[in-house]
Amino acid sequence: MKDEQDIRKMGGLRRILPYTYMMFLIGSLSLMGFPFLTGFYSKDFILEVSFSSFDETGHFSYWLGTIGAFFTAFYSTRLLFFSFLSETNAHKNVIKDAHDVPFAMGFPLGVLALGSIFVGYLSKDLFIGLGTNFWNNSIFVHPTHNYTIDAEFLYPFFKLLPVVLSFCGLFSALYLYLFQFKFLYNLKTSSNGLLFYNFLNRKWFFDKLYTELVNQHVLKIGYTFTYKMYDKGLFELCGPYGFISFFSFLSQFIIKLQTGFIYHYSLIILVSVLLLIMGLFLSVTFHFIFLIFFIFFLIFFLI
Repeated sequence: MKDEQDIRKMGGLRRILPYTYMMFLIGSLSLMGFPFLTGFYSKDFILEVSFSSFDETGHFSYWLGTIGAFFTAFYSTRLLFFSFLSETNAHKNVIKDAHDVPFAMGFPLGVLALGSIFVGYLSKDLFIGLGTNFWNNSIFVHPTHNYTIDAEFLYPFFKLLPVVLSFCGLFSALYLYLFQFKFLYNLKTSSNGLLFYNFLNRKWFFDKLYTELVNQHVLKIGYTFTYKMYDKGLFELCGPYGFISFFSFLSQFIIKLQTGFIYHYSLIILVSVLLLIMGLFLSVTFHFIFLIFFIFFLIFFLI
């Protein structure tokens, strides 16, 4: 599709990309927990164990996951509808060059699709069935946290509710986008619908809030402190700019000393000799004091 990622500019791809459509359909059905596919066993078992804990956290997780199953089925069906089932809405230059996946991508997808169809059904009792010792002692579960028996004998209503809501999401999406598309369009273009649509389309304004509350402050700190104060300030003064300024001042000072008068040169020689003598005296004094301290330390240590 020439890197097109807007599903509203796709459609009709089931005729052009049959293999991709087949893989997409299997993956979507497994994702929404279609019965006897791998996603059905994993999702239902997680929800059943959550409810079987019989505490507030477990029940909250169960109801949140169950409602999420409805919306998962809804948006998966919507994705299939806009990408494959509806009539194409793509540009001619894009749709005429559309092609199915090459073998290097198609073969792994086929293997994963087979796993999505058969692995859950064939290995449910092996991995997570009641009484299985497949994991043996590799995964330790405290007896007070083992809800497998409670999940096995849970009320059928709570077992079937995620599946029922998944089917409701699937059929409601098909009904709305196949037969009530005009209703959805009018709802979206209404005053309140447009506000809600823009709110969702702009990702709950999360990017705007994150940029203004976090990014801008981080960038300001980076520019003010890291760049201006440290990079262009302290590091420059202690580094290239500081050395250049110091040696420029020193060279100008030395140039001013070159007056050509003998008494100026004599004064410079005298001051230099005095500084040299003072330095030697301080150096000898320092070494002498250090030597005395070292001798006292040795005597104290030996005693």
